[in-house]
Amino acid sequence: MAERSFKKEVEKLRLGAGESFEGEGILAVTKALLQAGVAYVGGYQGSPISHLMDVFADADPLLRELGVHFESNASEAAAGAMLAASVNYPLRGAVAWKSVVGTNVASDALSNLASGGVTGGALIIIGEDYGEGSSIMQERTHAFAMKSQMWLLDPRPNLTTIVDMVETGFELSEASNTPVMIEMRVRSCHMTGSFVAKDNKRPAMTVGQAAANPRRDVERIVLPPAIFQHEIEKIRDRWPAAQKFIAERRINEWFGPEKDEIGIIVQGGLYNTLNRALELAGLSDAYGGAQVPIYCLNAVYPLIPEEVSAFCAGKKAVLVLEEGQPEFIEHELNTLVRKADLQTRIVGKDIMPRAGEYSGQVIRDGVIAFLQAHAPDRAPATLPLAPADPDLAKTVPGRPAGFCTGCPERPIFSAMKLVQRELGELHVSADIGCHLFSILPPFHIGNTTMGYGLGTAAASAFKPEGKRAVAMMGDGGFWHNGLTSGLGNAVFNQDETVTIVVDNGYSAATGGQDILSSRANNDTRATNHPIEQAARGIGVKWAKTLTRTYDVARMRDTLKEALTSPEKGPKLIVAQSECMLNKQRRVKPLLAKAAKEGKRVVRERFGVDPDTCTGDHACIRLSGCPSLSVKPNPDPLRQHPVTHIDNSCVGCGNCGEVAHAAVLCPSFYKASIVTNPTRWDRTRARVRGAVIGWLQQRQARSLAARAF
Repeated sequence: MAERSFKKEVEKLRLGAGESFEGEGILAVTKALLQAGVAYVGGYQGSPISHLMDVFADADPLLRELGVHFESNASEAAAGAMLAASVNYPLRGAVAWKSVVGTNVASDALSNLASGGVTGGALIIIGEDYGEGSSIMQERTHAFAMKSQMWLLDPRPNLTTIVDMVETGFELSEASNTPVMIEMRVRSCHMTGSFVAKDNKRPAMTVGQAAANPRRDVERIVLPPAIFQHEIEKIRDRWPAAQKFIAERRINEWFGPEKDEIGIIVQGGLYNTLNRALELAGLSDAYGGAQVPIYCLNAVYPLIPEEVSAFCAGKKAVLVLEEGQPEFIEHELNTLVRKADLQTRIVGKDIMPRAGEYSGQVIRDGVIAFLQAHAPDRAPATLPLAPADPDLAKTVPGRPAGFCTGCPERPIFSAMKLVQRELGELHVSADIGCHLFSILPPFHIGNTTMGYGLGTAAASAFKPEGKRAVAMMGDGGFWHNGLTSGLGNAVFNQDETVTIVVDNGYSAATGGQDILSSRANNDTRATNHPIEQAARGIGVKWAKTLTRTYDVARMRDTLKEALTSPEKGPKLIVAQSECMLNKQRRVKPLLAKAAKEGKRVVRERFGVDPDTCTGDHACIRLSGCPSLSVKPNPDPLRQHPVTHIDNSCVGCGNCGEVAHAAVLCPSFYKASIVTNPTRWDRTRARVRGAVIGWLQQRQARSLAARAF
């Protein structure tokens, strides 16, 4: 199950010409694709466009009505290869994935696609994941677009502009026979707004019709000698065609006064932040009334020399706002300005940060520094002093990212710590996914992470001389890359690596999308294909599936067996338990509905007996569950606080299992909270209370008698 359903919102995709469409940026992109007559869409989920894939899936009935094929691809490489349909046929196709990590996976397909070129429009929607909210290495899509000569759009964060750029992107692709990338930043994906809709278009040719009428052009196939002509064609024909189209369609935008001695050139995706920064500096308003000329690059590659020279002519200095590094745009602007024989100074990374997100504060400070140097009469005389930041480190403890309450992955690492107590430290090759949180407190497990599904491959260099390496990956990573690049490679080379595949039922880290091994019955996809069966199919001999990760003792013993087994070849442990976050998203509304209807509802949770707890807190060090905390010791003779479990507990039992497996203490207990109890529940509770009360009184009388 996806973490969010868009079945209600996708009905808006049926809106026709002249109607007002309101919603998130990802919904606007989907609507734009349908209005543009797209023939096929696909991709791979990942922040910040995971929900875009969910929208595609929920809109599948509408896509089928229009003759649009939707493919939930196994990886970004598979999605990129699907664009081959646009090489020989006038088919408009679009795929989506997460930022540079997805582009890296798809690079083989994209390089071939860009070399031969396309006939139909090919659009690659990139979830540009850069800045403080990012979860990946900090790189930019711009470099790949330049390397492969694909055009890159960076639309201004405005739904009308985003929709126009999607539709125009297809036209640009067709006009220049080149695939086009459009980067959607986090804020653009999730911003809300409105635009005037158009009618959806059925594709002029469907993929079924194309398959029934095959076309072949040997000059489009990436093979010598055609590849040498492709390189020439990119520069001689496609590049000028793209520049002409961008200029004629005025894809880039101008704001503010026409004449001035200074100006600002900004990437489209940063325009809203720039306007806010100018507003703070007293040089704009909330409606974009800038008092400084702005050249907004909705097309950041290629640049248009005539537009650049026209904007820079007559200006002493121009500030370039280009987030990230290297400063590709700034370098090219300097070249274009010098070629135009202009003396305008290009100001960029000399006053702006070379790296890091360009927030409103960062851009405001940069704009003010630029004004003070090149237009001091326009610089704000005084600025409101920001309140001094308190030294939070002295009062607020650090909160590293961690597993959710009840996460089934936590006990895996608890078991691993117990094994390390006996066998010593292990080299653990981590992988992309929630299990990567194990590198942080309280587990401190994990040495490297190299890519999605590459945990086993990243450990392949470690040949045991007494101790085997351990590799981690999720079920999503297993099907994405791990089966072939990891386990297949390990079988072929007879590596001794122990691989743990965390199978939580779906691609949990990217939003809960179904995959091959999902246990759910999916109406449009094939599921219920066991991971262990696939691994044995490629030659893995030692493989075990544990259906309950919360059994820490069994997990510990299985891992120890895998690390010490005399059998040669790779070892596989499939650790199964459903993602607790998605489980609670599914179960909580059902329980709340049942309770509201007066039905009997039972919720289990755990607790700690404060009279038994010793205050050692080993349970916290071996678990780290957010529901575990401390409270004052009720015993006046003991000063150490005791462990406490708050009401966020979901009753997974991990803390108790850890305490048992680590031979800690018997202070944990399990309680059942009953809503709308039956007569039998009430009677049983009264009987239990009476018996417990009688036993307590008897113990009190006995203690009193001993005292005398």
